[in-house]
Amino acid sequence: MDFTTLIMYILASLIVIFFVLPVHEFAHGFTAVQLGDKTPKYQGRLTLNPLAHIDYFGALAILLFGFGWAKPVQVNMRNFKNPKVGMAITAFAGPLSNIIFAFLTLCLFKGLFLLGVQSAMYHGYVNVLLSYLITINIYLAVFNLLPVPPLDGSRLLSAFLPDRIYYKIMQYEQFIIWGIFILLWVGVLDVPMNFLRYYIMTGLDFVTRLIFGI
Repeated sequence: MDFTTLIMYILASLIVIFFVLPVHEFAHGFTAVQLGDKTPKYQGRLTLNPLAHIDYFGALAILLFGFGWAKPVQVNMRNFKNPKVGMAITAFAGPLSNIIFAFLTLCLFKGLFLLGVQSAMYHGYVNVLLSYLITINIYLAVFNLLPVPPLDGSRLLSAFLPDRIYYKIMQYEQFIIWGIFILLWVGVLDVPMNFLRYYIMTGLDFVTRLIFGI
């Protein structure tokens, strides 16, 4: 990675830390409130202010590995009319915000191409920055959809697993997440995660081709 590419990667990571992750957590909170749980509102999480959402270790992980996390939004699923369905929808809202952000960034990427930006240096920098933003957002969506606690995917499981099994799994979430980090570090999860990233990217590219023709 040359110096220019490194700078663009760092800039993209900072955009993710100070804008994308707050949007991700806001999406959880906003969805929960709409479904009947006011807990995120009472705890001051219905804001895009990054200071309300940043987890410093999670932010460092973004810079070092391209994936990370913010402070989880606390939700009381008992306040939902249908607790399991409400929890699943609330959990999915965060990764969905990353997929939407990746889609909008890809639209900008292709829109700039169609506009025929003439400055090769400017265009090159922007392309690298936008490419990193697309990649990191898709990686965040895939990472958070892993069906292990405390990631969003584990909350989706609550809609399908019996309560007894789900709560038993949740008792060990601190141990499970460290196990996931180890598996990510040694590359065990590369194949399934790359599979999901590929198909999400393929889907976004297909939709934007319908819009822009490229």
